Amino acid sequence: MTINVYFAIPQEMLKEIVISIQSYFKAHAFIKTHRLWKWIIIPGIFYAVLFGVSMYFFSKSANAAIGWLTTTTGLQSWLNRLHDSWIGFLFTIGGIMLWMLLMLLYFSLFKYIWLIVGSPVFSILSEKTASIIEGKSFDFKFSQYLSDVNRGVRMAVRNTLWQTVYIISIVFLSLLPFIGWATPILAVLIECYYYGFSMLDYSCERNRLSATKSIDFIGRHKGLAIGNGLIFYMMHCVIFVGWIFAPAYAVIAATISMHEIREKQSFA
Repeated sequence: MTINVYFAIPQEMLKEIVISIQSYFKAHAFIKTHRLWKWIIIPGIFYAVLFGVSMYFFSKSANAAIGWLTTTTGLQSWLNRLHDSWIGFLFTIGGIMLWMLLMLLYFSLFKYIWLIVGSPVFSILSEKTASIIEGKSFDFKFSQYLSDVNRGVRMAVRNTLWQTVYIISIVFLSLLPFIGWATPILAVLIECYYYGFSMLDYSCERNRLSATKSIDFIGRHKGLAIGNGLIFYMMHCVIFVGWIFAPAYAVIAATISMHEIREKQSFA
């Protein structure tokens, strides 16, 4: 019995990751069918420009931070005196891992700033998607809308704090040879989870789940969050164009995947 449970959990998570990835393809067809491009292009261009500029300066500051660290600690002069190519190679790889983690940390902070700023647009887009899928309209109440936006901001801040704690811990691990080489992968998975979490929470709040229940529900469906965040990150590999489409596609894909899960089980 224990063995069956052990294998059932990863398998269920894998299924949810697949559902989440497939939802991006469904989101593309959904956007084309219902002509939602204005919800994609306008905020997307704004996001892409800010992302490109911020990551450029973040890259410069990451290089400066690593240079300051190696110089201040005397590590660079020690390596120069050592004349050991193998140890130098290990520390070079470690420096690259540290740079990647710092970039992930910067990206994480920028991402949450965008989530906070874009929360009003994302909330409406998620609701509009659900309205079309379910074939019913949701009554717009400005007071409820402000409450939903406030909830989105609070959840983004909460996720920022937790993720920062994890990433800082991983940064220290990255300084260790061999073990540190795997830390960027771990950091990306954490990033994917928390970004997907924020996208899924729009559906949770629309179904009037409290913040506590939303955290519990998404925690039991980590695959949906990881899959959503994973494709979001991969879209950033397509320079500028991918940056434009990534945020809105993530919102719509999350809404679609949550709808599929909702048909199978209750949100409660």
